[in-house]
Amino acid sequence: MRLRANFILATVVNLWMVHTVASLWNIGISHGRHANSRFLLDNGVSRTPPMGWNSWNHFWCGINESVVMSTADALVSTGLASLGYKYVNLDDCWAESERDENGKLRGKASTFPSGIKALADYVHARGLKLGIYADAGNRTCSNQMPGSLHHEYEDAKTFAQWGVDYIKYDNCYHDGTRNRESYTAMGHALQKIKRPIHFSLCEWGQEDPAKWAGAYGHSWRTTGDINDTFASVTWIADLNNRWGRYAGPGRWNDPDMLEVGSGGMTMDEYRSHFSIWSLMKAPLLIGCDLRSVSNRTLRILGNKEVIEVNQDSLGVQGRKLRSKDGLGVWAGPLSDNRVVVVLWNRSELRALITAVWRDFGLSPNTPAIVRDFWKHKYVSMNERDRLTASVAPHACKMYVLTPLQS
Repeated sequence: MRLRANFILATVVNLWMVHTVASLWNIGISHGRHANSRFLLDNGVSRTPPMGWNSWNHFWCGINESVVMSTADALVSTGLASLGYKYVNLDDCWAESERDENGKLRGKASTFPSGIKALADYVHARGLKLGIYADAGNRTCSNQMPGSLHHEYEDAKTFAQWGVDYIKYDNCYHDGTRNRESYTAMGHALQKIKRPIHFSLCEWGQEDPAKWAGAYGHSWRTTGDINDTFASVTWIADLNNRWGRYAGPGRWNDPDMLEVGSGGMTMDEYRSHFSIWSLMKAPLLIGCDLRSVSNRTLRILGNKEVIEVNQDSLGVQGRKLRSKDGLGVWAGPLSDNRVVVVLWNRSELRALITAVWRDFGLSPNTPAIVRDFWKHKYVSMNERDRLTASVAPHACKMYVLTPLQS
């Protein structure tokens, strides 16, 4: 009983802090109350954005239990698991094309011969969590396995019995029902089964899920699918930016998985991608093949200081403060009165970018300690009024400011 009381008290205090900081930053917070909000607050899942790996970006339908097991091993051996990357998520194509004689989903015998329960046990034994993919329609997006339409409770029970910890719920082959109603059905089913499962709604932002999905799940896609190009990253970042006021502990805007390490962008572009996703408090789901990941990619994905921004307890999504000619200032509040600032150059030429203290509600005379989170060093112990940096094309600078008493 004491633990429950402490959890409720911590939740109330955190919500007060979020609303206070949000008002200072003029970003707003959703005040909606929902019939099943108790489901979110009681299961304690995803008070910070989830971190892990998802199979789709690299493997598409070419997954099997060997790939998943070796990826789980790689999360541990690379040290990524110890940094918070805990979810090992199967995407589409893991199941047989039809349900069994009892109407239940089943793992594809040719690729998951040991079954999903055994796979979950393997993942759990390494201190990790297993995620799975399902769909709100009659078939999944690949059309290779059944959807969960009219089978929501049965499938939720099956996932819980297998030990699943995360569900990505897609939106293909639906019956024309409004997305909100389709996702409500699975949300209520997950509430009934009582297992603490992260529920990720993937309806691609079609019906502005940021406005309602927090009642039924823990994260929701705000855009279409990402691809491994800088143009895709910038497009999605701008779309996701508009929904920041609806995010917070236990409910996160999801601009889709990380492409870091997939090979289509430069290292500067990948650092920008990872920095902005972390600032926006996006779920950090790795999409590359971790079994053969390069050291350069690991240095990006494993940047502990940048990860700490993403996992900050305040849980306020950072946003774009201003942008002109491809030169942008993105920022957000952190716990302990700190501010994260990203100077992002989306142009084709090196340029100077300046952030000024008034952007963050600080007096120009307020001194601040400034730390560079990619160089891992302090660049100033007494900066005032503004911060300027020369930024390479498609690159960024990421700083955390700690204001001092003036």
